[in-house]
Amino acid sequence: MIQTNKKTEKEVANDKASKIMDGVATWCSFYRSNPHRFAKDYLGITLKLFQMILLYMMNASNYFMYLAARGQGKTWLTAVFCVTRCILYPGTKICVGSKNRNQANEVLEKITTDLMINSDNLRMEISDYSVGQNKAYIEFRNGSWIKVITASDSGRSARANVLITDEFRMVDKNIINTVLRKFLTAPRNPKYLNKKEYKHLAERNKEIYMSSCWFKSHWSFEKAKAYCANLVNDAKKYFICGLPYQISIKEGLLSKEQVEDEMSEADFSEMAWDMEMGCLWYGDTDGAFFSYEDVSKQRTLKTAVYPPSSLSDKKFKIPDLAIGEKRILSVDVALLASKKQNNDAASIFINSSLPTKSNKYIGNLIYAENHEGLHTSELALIVRRLFEQFKCTEIALDVKGIGLGIYDALCRDIPDPINGAIYPPLSCCNDQVYADRCIDKKAPKVIWAIQATAQFNNDMYLMLRDGFKQGYLNILVNEFEADEILKDIRGYNSMSSSDKTKLQLPYIQTTLLVNELINLEYETKGVNIKVFEKSGMRKDRVSSIGYNYWVQCQLERKFKPKQSNFDPTTMIQFRQPQIRKY
Repeated sequence: MIQTNKKTEKEVANDKASKIMDGVATWCSFYRSNPHRFAKDYLGITLKLFQMILLYMMNASNYFMYLAARGQGKTWLTAVFCVTRCILYPGTKICVGSKNRNQANEVLEKITTDLMINSDNLRMEISDYSVGQNKAYIEFRNGSWIKVITASDSGRSARANVLITDEFRMVDKNIINTVLRKFLTAPRNPKYLNKKEYKHLAERNKEIYMSSCWFKSHWSFEKAKAYCANLVNDAKKYFICGLPYQISIKEGLLSKEQVEDEMSEADFSEMAWDMEMGCLWYGDTDGAFFSYEDVSKQRTLKTAVYPPSSLSDKKFKIPDLAIGEKRILSVDVALLASKKQNNDAASIFINSSLPTKSNKYIGNLIYAENHEGLHTSELALIVRRLFEQFKCTEIALDVKGIGLGIYDALCRDIPDPINGAIYPPLSCCNDQVYADRCIDKKAPKVIWAIQATAQFNNDMYLMLRDGFKQGYLNILVNEFEADEILKDIRGYNSMSSSDKTKLQLPYIQTTLLVNELINLEYETKGVNIKVFEKSGMRKDRVSSIGYNYWVQCQLERKFKPKQSNFDPTTMIQFRQPQIRKY
């Protein structure tokens, strides 16, 4: 009789565990090579074809850059990558950073409010999470975690295997190089790497950058070009792609009719659309008079100042004049609404010009607004009201053409139907001919009557360009940074949508100003230059700040201490030497 060797219960259990682990190893290997399939099979997530490709390349590349049209779901796809990587690679440490914390928090919010709700498996994988202003993290049962960090000097203590920078173009380049990239000190170190036969499986840390496109003069464009150069190098694991709005329409993420409607609007900006939706980098054109680099470096002002009548909440107070401050209101006059090309409007800027120890003025454009289709009396009332509210000391006004009507209105009493005030006349300070037009000879001489001749425009634009280059004119930060600044205002979240929009408008107007500046071209006309806008573009905002800065320069010259004619050599006298004879 043949005896069979029966396995003990322990051996049976070991065999069963071995088969399970072999299966786990096989499936883990398969899913690591096919993360898009893991997202579908395990997490229950259905991906578009382009999302499958991107998810695969995010996992396979050491350096990944995704330039996406707005609304393409890059934050959601980032969330899918994060949970996929954390589950398939135990002990993974992921840091998500951006210019502001709320933006980085959106990745974790996609996981906790979208992916977890629709996936039982994902909920079982996560042991703890918190998404708040001060602390935002997700912890997995296998030792992996995802944390949000703010892209600033304060985040130097973090460590990670994967660094994700959302809207990286908005982050300072030095912060990325000296802070964020230093998080990647050591790669993930699973225990099997301690065995000689597996040392070749050591992993590299990952850097992932995502954004829409921006200006070619910005450092982010140079980084994108570096990624393109390394993309074609088979020895390096770099990946970069740009997917415009057409792929969003094809995949049903964006309505074609909506795009057509936006493009048909009168204030449609082709440049902004190309960058935000077309994945096209925008460069300073040949013949451009202002460079983006010179202008953008002066976007340093974080806080705008608002007139009290613009907001239903009266708590916004206009500061008193500082010692030596000159507050200049400038207006480029336009009364007829330009419906065909939308390239003419009345533009008002207010400049808080502060003196320095070197007898120079530093201009700060703290407020801006635009108007179309106003009558002379309506625009004059707005100018006079803002002059009073902002405690301005000067008005820069082009008096040629229809500007003369505004000047004449300012030379008379102007009643304000809103607050019942009567604003007294103002007079001209730099031209006696225009000063004589004011009936009240005691009226304050605060209006600078500007007659924009070819020579004046030449001098004004050269002054303005030098002002930006030398750092004598500061402007407000962009509206994306302003979103975070405005949220710090007490009661901001409870404000009406109308008041929120009014708070954002000066920042938006400043961005439109920058767009105008870099789209100006010029040509030489004899000894002068002629600056002009492209067809369909504006330059009303540029003209307004040009007048404003010109007045700032005149005030600087006017109040600069006069140099003495004293000749120190006249105080030194020499007598004729005496020669002694011996």
